[in-house]
Amino acid sequence: MTLVGKKFPNVAVNAMNEMGDTFQINVLEEAKKNNKKVLLFWYPKDFTFVCPTELHAFQAALEEFEKRNTMVIGASCDTAEVHFAWLNTKKDDGGIEGVTYPLLADSNRNLANILGILDAQTETFNEETGTYMLEGDNVTYRATYLIDEEGTVFHEGINHMPVGRNVNEFMRLIDAYAHVQKNGEVCPANWEEGKQAMTADRTGVAEYLSLN
Repeated sequence: MTLVGKKFPNVAVNAMNEMGDTFQINVLEEAKKNNKKVLLFWYPKDFTFVCPTELHAFQAALEEFEKRNTMVIGASCDTAEVHFAWLNTKKDDGGIEGVTYPLLADSNRNLANILGILDAQTETFNEETGTYMLEGDNVTYRATYLIDEEGTVFHEGINHMPVGRNVNEFMRLIDAYAHVQKNGEVCPANWEEGKQAMTADRTGVAEYLSLN
């Protein structure tokens, strides 16, 4: 079930930063109290392969997100201690040294379960052990949520684990949503900052199509 148009879940999760500080983050409250948009991206595991490329890509674009009044938060089901070890591992060794935004450590999977983004699937009941067996690592897909200043989700997307994300696309989506917020216009296909938007009526559509 989609969260678009709804408030992000009101759940606090353990987190870690590059200084080794452990604290809790409630994404909904972070957006509202700071009057900022939030980009929350989930990745499967620390110390893997596609994941560090994404974390470094978001770090490289951090200043651009900040210009857009947007906080970046990473998240996985690893513990805070594993996050800190990865944050202290050099980039050449597959680490994420230099990443400065916080990382959620949803090791109890409370938030990931609510979002429905875990890869594990329940199998049939095992009569010998008296338990249900899980298939998969019970880690998250590459899920991304864009949340506005009121805590409302305006974009969500989920990639399968082998497929990395395009960071620039999230900046485009943030620009488009900010344009809607500011101007009340809607953004047509392939819209980018500086391009023509349109009014949400027949006249606006006709005018836009005639010029494009």
